[in-house]
Amino acid sequence: MPMRQQRTPVWDLPTRIFHWSIVACVLLSWWSAETDNYTVHEWTGYTVIVLVATRIVWGFLGSRHSRFADFLVGPRRILAYLRGCGAASAGHNPLGGWSVVAMLVLLLIQAVSGLFNSDDVLFSGPLHHMAETGFRDTMGVVHDVVFNLLLAVIALHVSAVFYHQLRLREKLVQAMVRGSAPEREGRAQPAPAWRALAIAVLLALALWWGLEQAPQPQQTWW
Repeated sequence: MPMRQQRTPVWDLPTRIFHWSIVACVLLSWWSAETDNYTVHEWTGYTVIVLVATRIVWGFLGSRHSRFADFLVGPRRILAYLRGCGAASAGHNPLGGWSVVAMLVLLLIQAVSGLFNSDDVLFSGPLHHMAETGFRDTMGVVHDVVFNLLLAVIALHVSAVFYHQLRLREKLVQAMVRGSAPEREGRAQPAPAWRALAIAVLLALALWWGLEQAPQPQQTWW
């Protein structure tokens, strides 16, 4: 039998793990907030911070098609793409590339603002006691507003995926699951996955250390 030719991944393993982990975290964050499960909500927020920070670093040190330089382009190339000239990258198209950046920024703002949040009854974020009342109130508003913006960006993202998947017959979902698909192949070998794991571990330790250095809330004795 003829040997099946192995495709070069357009999405490396760390990028795929990040993508589906963020999907799970957003759903878990929404569920935990709606059910007042603040322990899960808090740890999901920490996970999002580490995942997004890792993805940002991976955007500079990762595989070719995971790097921002591969898919972020200026207005001229965006207009050319809209006129039907096609995308230069084998990964994200120009619009998809900037939507990734928008989603990363919103996710990071959402998670960081949650560090200062409190429901004034059962839960207070780890940095809530350090901030002034005005800043805490602002962070509470940011947390609510950014979540709605995030939902809008996610809705646009899912709609675009469905359009390309069903209308244009591009195998986007298959590539994000398996790494590649027919007509969705990479142009360079992926970077080693251990590099992404090392980045994630270092960033998780940095987050833990930073939160440990924060002054603890003073106990009030009655």
